[in-house]
Amino acid sequence: MANTHNVTEFIFLGLSPNQEVQKVCFVTFLLLYTAIVLGNFLLVLTVLTSRSLGAPMYFFLSHLSFVEICYASTTTPKLVSDLLAERKAISLWGCMTQVFFFHLFGGTEMFLLTVMAYDRYVAICKPLSYTAIMNSQACAFLVGVAWAGAFVHSLAQILLIFHLPFCGPNVIDHYFCDVLPLLKLACSDTILVGLLIVANGGTLSVISFAVLLASYVVILLHLRTRSSEGRRKALSTCGSHVTVVTLFFAPCVFIYLRPSTILPVDKMVAVFYTVLTPLLNPIIYSLRNAEVKKAVERLWSRTMKVGEK
Repeated sequence: MANTHNVTEFIFLGLSPNQEVQKVCFVTFLLLYTAIVLGNFLLVLTVLTSRSLGAPMYFFLSHLSFVEICYASTTTPKLVSDLLAERKAISLWGCMTQVFFFHLFGGTEMFLLTVMAYDRYVAICKPLSYTAIMNSQACAFLVGVAWAGAFVHSLAQILLIFHLPFCGPNVIDHYFCDVLPLLKLACSDTILVGLLIVANGGTLSVISFAVLLASYVVILLHLRTRSSEGRRKALSTCGSHVTVVTLFFAPCVFIYLRPSTILPVDKMVAVFYTVLTPLLNPIIYSLRNAEVKKAVERLWSRTMKVGEK
């Protein structure tokens, strides 16, 4: 960032210029963020303290819930504080930091969802080899690969943005820093950078989504040979994951797999995958999974007994 960087901070326009709307949004998003942290933390705590949730699926689920807390925390606290601020500013370095961690945690979630699909594939299509394939070392390795892949993806995104010259406009029509809004503010030709960002972010989303779809196509084909009870049980374990995958990937593909243009609907779509998806994940996994529900109830019962003493 050499002498072409006259901009030292960026100004967010936020969700709405209306003061009354901002007050309502402040209360709403504060409650939503609290629910995200508490809900996902409860899921992590339940998996860590419950012996019945020792399967690899729940190991991955606890990591996914941890990532959800981190992912929401990169944007939502800033959004909440800005809703009461007259001037919604972020420093240049703060903006770059937000971009890096936003894509780090988002990429990690994407890879973890892909790993969880592979886990379901092995569990349903190769049940006799499941414990041998998905042992503790393999699970730890897959989680490590998810974090490493996300780090490479995020580093590539920030390097593409880092060297762009920002020498004029500094108003971002959004509520957080991301690569596409920043491209619009750069005072140079960004066509090549935009294509590289789409190739890095959009292609990653499509490839991960394709792997997920392939896994579930194979699972569905395999289930044709199972009994009706076996199909019901297998599909019930996959239903939650398919729901979460759809909620996360659909808006990501919409945002990052198109030319580097900004649409008015982008902010609402961003609210969906930065706030609503992290909020819904623990609800979906706990309501649709009997073992998780029972484990949460046992944890709550033990907590109440300790409190009574």
